[in-house]
This record gives sequence, structure tokens and C-alpha cells, in this order.
Amino acid sequence: MSSRESNLRLLVVDDDDLVMKSLELVVPSQWTLIPARSARDIEGDQFDAAFVDLHLTGDVTKAEGLQVIKQLSTRDPRLEVVAISGNLDRGLMESCLKMGASRFLAKPLSPEETNLVLGKIEALLLLRNTSTRSPEATQWVGRSPASEFVRRQIARLKGESGPILIEGETGTGKEIVSRLLNSQERRGPFVQLNVAAVPDALFESELFGHVRGAFTGADQNKMGLAEAAHGGDLFLDEIEALSMQAQVKLLRFLESGELRRVGAKDNIRVKTRVIAATNQPLEELVRKEKFREDLLWRLGGKRVKLPPLRERPEDLDDLVTFFLEQERPRRNKSIAPEAMAALRAYNWPGNVRELRRVLEQVSLVSPLPIIRTEDILAVLRPAAPSLDSSKLDLSKGLTPLVEEFEKHVIREGLKSTRDVDETARLLKISRSSMYKKIKDYDIDTSELQ
Repeated sequence: MSSRESNLRLLVVDDDDLVMKSLELVVPSQWTLIPARSARDIEGDQFDAAFVDLHLTGDVTKAEGLQVIKQLSTRDPRLEVVAISGNLDRGLMESCLKMGASRFLAKPLSPEETNLVLGKIEALLLLRNTSTRSPEATQWVGRSPASEFVRRQIARLKGESGPILIEGETGTGKEIVSRLLNSQERRGPFVQLNVAAVPDALFESELFGHVRGAFTGADQNKMGLAEAAHGGDLFLDEIEALSMQAQVKLLRFLESGELRRVGAKDNIRVKTRVIAATNQPLEELVRKEKFREDLLWRLGGKRVKLPPLRERPEDLDDLVTFFLEQERPRRNKSIAPEAMAALRAYNWPGNVRELRRVLEQVSLVSPLPIIRTEDILAVLRPAAPSLDSSKLDLSKGLTPLVEEFEKHVIREGLKSTRDVDETARLLKISRSSMYKKIKDYDIDTSELQ
């Protein structure tokens, strides 16, 4: 454990000595308990979390703890304050939230629930503490309220089992969040699959594996990704691209925790958490009968919703600094203030992924150590591919000519963005359609790696 993890300070404001003694027995060793019997006893030190009893005087008619919660939250808005009380009056509990408490625990405190809550608080503190992470480490970059909300969503899932659904536009960071969900559990592998990139006929074999002789070409046993992720997480990106038939098979696996390799007779039980991601509203797909409602309910019990970049413009400076730092030492670039203004003026329909690609490209082509406005605009507004009508062979017919132009447009788009997903977004087609066209037109994407 890092020094940050091993020296966490928990303020306990309670005039009942038994509460303090019970917490000393159950609280993990990385937490140091700081006792206080009233607001007057609270020292001026910084705390990582606080448990505040509502009735410090022992009089149930006086909720002195509400003012302590307000005092602590005002002094440090990021402090995780937990209200504790045996009085479960709904109005009183909601008042705690309005005063700044993040949650309410009923007395007598449950050791299991107490540790679960502290584990979630630790996860949030680690997500915030990006200063100790290396540039290569997975992290959510940004200090805006929207980014804080994302971190809270991730941290609240610490210690939770069962499927998780990540929702957000293309390029908002769904894979980053899935990796953070996996890393905060400190267990097991992380296995990922882009559903849209797998032909429907191969999905079952890819997910569950197959035995030798199961079908033509199955010359040996193969472990599926769900089994490979045993003890960890399986990330299924673009879950909306799953066919209705494949959805049934995934639902059966989620409900039973068992899989059967294609061609096998026996089931295999695995402990794999499924994290699914979508850039489309699944409820709408359910209404259109393109997605099973029962699968949505199974996946959507625990959700993380990611904001587009345009809704967190305060994070732009941090993101630019982060991505330019990743280019060092091969390319040592800084950015001029007016160039930053050009980035802020752009709407970023491709979100953080588009910003990263733009900065990678501009770092490569800008001639000066300082990135200028013209460097930014040259990348943001690339010339559209042209078609010379004088060279058209009309005898080929309309369909072949259209296909040739479509292939040309896709290749130019890939050359410009160096990213399949970003090209799909620019051309306003789904990722699954983009992958199919790349395959149909035999377009080489190896240069994108």
C-alpha cells in the first residue's frame, strides 16, 4: 500500500464511547480514528472522511450533528461525510444530505456495511489522487464537477458484484472507466471484446470457446473470453451491436454464471463480472425491438453515465497537458494560448478520443516547439476528399462507381483520423457498419496500430 492508503484519517464525531470502541475493532488498519465528542473538539487538521452522529447531546429532539455536517462540508466540500444515527426519520435523513453528507448509516453500525462504505471512500480518494500515477497508468483526467461525478460513480461500485453498464457517447472514455472498475478491485484479469467487430456467427465461440471438431476449422480446443476472465472482468464494448440470438446466450450466462463451449456437453462455472458499454440509449432500442428488455434489466442494475467533453469544458486544459505529456520525450511540444482558445471554441463531437487524436496529429506535423492556432485548425478542418469527374469510367455502372468512391472516402477518413471509431463518427455510420465495410472493401488498417 502507498503512504496515502496507509495513513487515512477518519474523524468520528460522537459522544458515545461505545461507538468509538466498536469502530476501533472493525475499521481497517489503514485508517486512523480521530475522536471528537462535539463540534468544539474538532481539530483544524485535514480529514479523509468523517462519521458524524446526529444527536451529540443524547437528546433525540436536537440534531446538533446537522450543523457539524454543514460545518465540515463547508470547510472542505470534497470531504466524505457520513451521517450516523439510530433515528431513521426520513425528513431527518434527507436533511443530512442537504447539509453535505454523502450517505446515512443506521445505528447500531454493521461492521460489514461500515467496511464497505470505507472501501468506497478509499476508492474515491485513489481516483482523485492522480498526481502519484505514472503517465502510462489508467486514470480519469479532469477536475470539473462532471469529472468528480464520474469518479463517485466508479467508487460507489467498489466491492460490488454483478454486471455493470457504462453509457456514453463515442469517445467519452468507456474503456478507461472499465479498466478503473477492474483495477480498484485489485483482483483478476481484464479481458475485452469489441462486439461490433465480431461476426455474429463467431460470437458464441469467441465468448464461450469451443472444443476440437465443433465445426469446420476447429482443430483444437479454445478457451473463450468469458472463461479467460475468470476471477476478473469481461468488458463487452458496443453491446448494442449484439444480435438478438446472441443476446439470449449472453443473458443465460449472466443469470447462471455457467458457460458451455461450442460442441461440448458439460457446463463450466466461472466467476466473471461483465462490464458492458454502449453509445446508444438501450431503452430506445428495446422500444424498437432491437434489444431484449430482460437483458437490459440484467445489465443495467448498476450504471455509470459518462458526460461528453462539451459538458466538461473545464477539463480541457488538463486533458491537453496530459496528452502532450504522453508525447514526450519524442516530441516536446507546448501550446500557445491562442491555440488553446481554438480548442475551446470547438464542440468536440468525437469527445476525448477526438481530442487525443488531434493532439497526436498536431504534435507530429507542427513545425515549431509551440503549437499554433494554424496548426490546430489545419487538423480540425482537413480538406474533404475530391473526385475528378473527368477520370470517371461511366461504363462501370453506378454501383461499382459508388462503391469505389465509398472505399476512397473510408480510406481517406482512416488516414486522417487513424482511428476506426472516429472515422465512423465523422461519416455518421455505426461502428459495426464501419467494420463491415472495411472487411468488404479489404481495407488495410494495420497502419493504424
